[in-house]
Amino acid sequence: MKILVPVKRVIDYNVKPRVKSDGSGVDLANVKMSMNPFDEIAVEEALRLKEAGKAEEVIAVSIGPAKAQETLRTALAMGADRAILVETDEAVEPLAVAKILKAIAADEEPGIVMLGKQAIDDDSNQTGQMLAALMERPQGTFASKVEIDGDGVSVTREVDGGLETVKLTLPAIVTTDLRLNEPRYASLPNIMKAKKKPLDTKTPADYGVDVAPRLTTTNVSEPPVRQAGEIVEDVDALVAKLKALGAI
Repeated sequence: MKILVPVKRVIDYNVKPRVKSDGSGVDLANVKMSMNPFDEIAVEEALRLKEAGKAEEVIAVSIGPAKAQETLRTALAMGADRAILVETDEAVEPLAVAKILKAIAADEEPGIVMLGKQAIDDDSNQTGQMLAALMERPQGTFASKVEIDGDGVSVTREVDGGLETVKLTLPAIVTTDLRLNEPRYASLPNIMKAKKKPLDTKTPADYGVDVAPRLTTTNVSEPPVRQAGEIVEDVDALVAKLKALGAI
């Protein structure tokens, strides 16, 4: 069985994004980029399933600029077998991503498409669900545990009321949550080996997908500065203050 793992190149989670002076978007110049943390968890889980003998091949795929090769090389250094870059300089929206992944899945025929539940840059949390709908495949989202049993996969998922376990028939779509695992670090020898692993480059046109944006960003701004708190003497003063502010 193959496992297809989409990975996205995003601003590193340790970096505080800066808004462009004209408010048109986030400034990416000279900013450290890395693999989306949720996707890193998906790569780790796919590798663990392979190491357990449940899968034969792990394929990483990314959709983005040429520099996304760095993200794919990270996945290869972690242990993925090969990678596919769908190169485009356009800002690709979740629906277009799902359409491209559907086309890739039709070629590769993976048993599982395992992807992060969301990307930390736009927090859309849509691609996995859209892909499942387009492919007409069962889906297990927000996975905190994944177990393959024969021709099915059990996914323990996090919901508002606690945990829910669903049994899916393969092939299936699984999106990963933070508590699923702790991703491994790529060792220096594996980083060197990753340079020799196959990485194919495609374009959205190769899959017949139009990535023209359907949404328009009108303005991007910094969140308002949080005002300093105020200490009150007792409950009566607190209630009076809340009333003065119109909170109650």
